[in-house]
This record gives sequence, C-alpha cells and structure tokens, in this order.
Amino acid sequence: MAYKFYTPFLSKKRKNHIVIEIITETKFKSWFQKLSAAHKAQCEQQGFKGKAGETFICTNKNETVEITASTHKTPIYKDGAKIHNALQSYFSKDFLKKTSFEINHENDHLLIGFAWAAYKFDIYKQDNKNQKHVSLICPKSKKRVHSFVESVFFTRDLINTPANDMGPDELEKAAKSLCAEHEIKLSVIKDDALIKKNFPMIYTVGKASTRRPRLLDFSWGNKKHPKVTLVGKGVCFDTGGLDIKPSQYMFPMKKDMGGSAQVLGLAHLIMCLKLPIQLRVLIPAVENSIDGNAYRPSDVLNTRKGITVEVGNTDAEGRLVLADALTYASEEKPELIIDFATLTGAARIALGFDLPALFCANDKMARKIQDISAKPETDDAVWHLPLWEGYRKNMDSKIADISSTGTGRAGATNAALFLQEFVDDNCEWIHIDCHAWEESGKPHRSQGGADTAMRAIFAYLENRYN
Repeated sequence: MAYKFYTPFLSKKRKNHIVIEIITETKFKSWFQKLSAAHKAQCEQQGFKGKAGETFICTNKNETVEITASTHKTPIYKDGAKIHNALQSYFSKDFLKKTSFEINHENDHLLIGFAWAAYKFDIYKQDNKNQKHVSLICPKSKKRVHSFVESVFFTRDLINTPANDMGPDELEKAAKSLCAEHEIKLSVIKDDALIKKNFPMIYTVGKASTRRPRLLDFSWGNKKHPKVTLVGKGVCFDTGGLDIKPSQYMFPMKKDMGGSAQVLGLAHLIMCLKLPIQLRVLIPAVENSIDGNAYRPSDVLNTRKGITVEVGNTDAEGRLVLADALTYASEEKPELIIDFATLTGAARIALGFDLPALFCANDKMARKIQDISAKPETDDAVWHLPLWEGYRKNMDSKIADISSTGTGRAGATNAALFLQEFVDDNCEWIHIDCHAWEESGKPHRSQGGADTAMRAIFAYLENRYN
C-alpha cells in the first residue's frame, strides 16, 4: 500500500460548475420570501425549511441546477458533510463525473466536513474506480483545510488497513513517508538492538512475532521552541498473547495501532501548520503474537527505567511498550509528553465508543483540554477521568516493583497509573485512552478507523503555543 497525503478537492473548475449558496437558519425566512413561485413550490415539495443540515436542489427556468444549503449560525463540520451526502445521493454518477461544485462561504469547516464525508477506504475492492464521487473546488492556498483533511485521511487509512498489510514494517514505511513529506529523518531501533539499547519491554512484547519489534523516532522544529513529545501505541495486531482473546474481540485488533495512527496524523497537522514547538514522535511498533518464546502471565520483566514489572495479563501489552517509550521520552525532559493508545476496554465501558478518556495530573490543564475539545469548531470531545492515587496500591506486586494490571475495578485508571510510573515528575503528561474507531458512522466520519482526540489535542496545542 502506498501512503499518500491527499484530499478529494479540485483546484480547477469543470465545464459544468455549480455554486452552492449557503444560508443560516436565521436567514431562511428572508431568503424564502425572495424566491419565485416555482422555486417556492419546489422548496415545499422537497420539505426544505432551512434547518441546519438541509440541502435544497432545484432548477431555474433555463433548467440550470441551483443548490442552497442551510447551516447552523456558525457552520460546523457536519453541515459540510451533509451537503456532500445530499449531492451524492441526488445526482447520478455520470453527472457527477463532469461537474464541479463550489461553496460560496469562507467558513473552513464546511470544506473540511465536505471532504471528510467523501472519504472511502476501498482499495481492496475491484470496482473502486467506479464509485460516485462529488468534486469540490478548494484552492491550494487554503492550507489549513488541506492539512486537516490530509491528516484525518492518513490516520483513517492506517487504521483501516488490515494487519496483513499493516505490520511493524509497514508502519515504519508510513512514518518514513511522513518524514519524507516534511524532509526530516526517521530513526529506527529494531529487533535485538532494542535489547542492546535498553528497551526490554518493547522487545519482549514483540519477540514472538516474525514481524520484528522496533521503536520509531523522529523530530521536527526549531530547537529554540518548547519541546513536545508524542508517543503512540503501535501494536499492529493483538492476539492477546498467551492470554488469547476470544475471536469476537480479536477481530477488530487491526486497530490496536490506532494510537500510533493518531500521533502520525497529529504530527502531520503540526508540521503542515508550523506550530512553534520542537516536536518529537516515538512509536513502539510491535505485533503481540503467540509462539514458544512468547512472554507469559506472571513473568517479571525489566524496564528501561530500572523498575521491575510482574505481568498480570499478556493482553495488557500496550502499557508495557508505552512504558519504555515514555521513559525514553522523559530523558530528554520535554515540556509536555502526550501519549495516545487504544489501551483499555474499561475506558469504553465508562465512556462509550465516542469519548476518549483523558488522564492528566494537572486538573486545570485537563479541564481546559476538555472544554476546548467540546467547542463546535473542534468537535472532537474528550472526557477527563481521574488519576486517583488511592488506587495506586492496587498496582502493587508481591514479587516485583509493580504489577502491569493490578487489582480492583478501575481498569482505565489502573492503566494510567501504571504509565505514570514511567513519566518523569518534572514533565507535564497527558494520556489519551482512545477507541480509534467509528462504530456506527456519522455524516463527517465514516464507519471504521477514526481520529479520536487528535484534533482536540491539536486545538489545545495551538491555543497553548500560538
């Protein structure tokens, strides 16, 4: 699979070009009064009442198509997505092939939402070139629009790719593609070199797979700017190890590298829009497989930090590889460390599929991120869960410094408390426990691999550093 940074936009008009008029709910009455009797009739026939997300498609006396779409007072991503879906549903494939559309509104959310709705992951389908496609004009000068669409598409593609085509090798190639796009160098520590360079848990989790474990590492930005390090869980497939998953829980595990996909998409967005930070990205890329040399529940593992870990369950492997990476990230003493991981089912039980769990020792910062994430212009909500120190005793082990799973019912908090042990106290740290998957499908987010909290964290970083 080729890893490309693309958007579905056109930069030039086609011969058949249609401009979409945008009105808000509040302006519907005045707009309606100006219509001809014929257009009023068509409007009523289609049930167009100017509510946000509605699209009115009609023809004038010259049989020329005219389109009006209604949005919220301040347009949001879903408004743009619903325009796309209305056009795709209404017009034939042949008509769409020769037609370009243009939105007569400066709001970037309409363009971005329109593009997100156009996303399809169909590279494995024989007739993938024979699909309906709605083409929208968006000049290349709209850098922010293109960057948001590219980042989300890149993230979705990586997560949607099945594990036979997305192992540690392919994840490394994706990171190389990103680095080449931004003219930076990717560093890779692979296989036995992980032992020599003291990443014992990354090696141990990945050693049972023929697809060898590795740590991906790249940096970008001005060294005078604040250091921000992103760490992404890159478990390219998770069988559960010797504590093997039941088949219904193993089936979606191609998405267990979703944390690394979020980090790569976020890094692309940061670099495209040139946030004034010194960025570093670390991704432990492994496959959690089963073989004679697989690590076992009750094994005691050494770590880069020097503390010992008793393995409570081999299906809790993500926190192990993250622990070595977080220790490594802390050694450079960045101002901020942010990790993304599809880490616990407990977070999904607590918050459902849509809300990623946010853990942060700084409650004020956590509240700010949650507030920013819920704004319509972000539309990527996260929810703050507690790093409750009272549960730390649940992580005690009788034979090692810490258990990887511990006891008690607070699974997502236990996992976060485990990770906190490997972060330097002098570094601010944010942990995102995300699903990285859209279960049912929304107008601007198709079912499948999804960015979850990626845009929320970008909005926070932009607010903090710009």
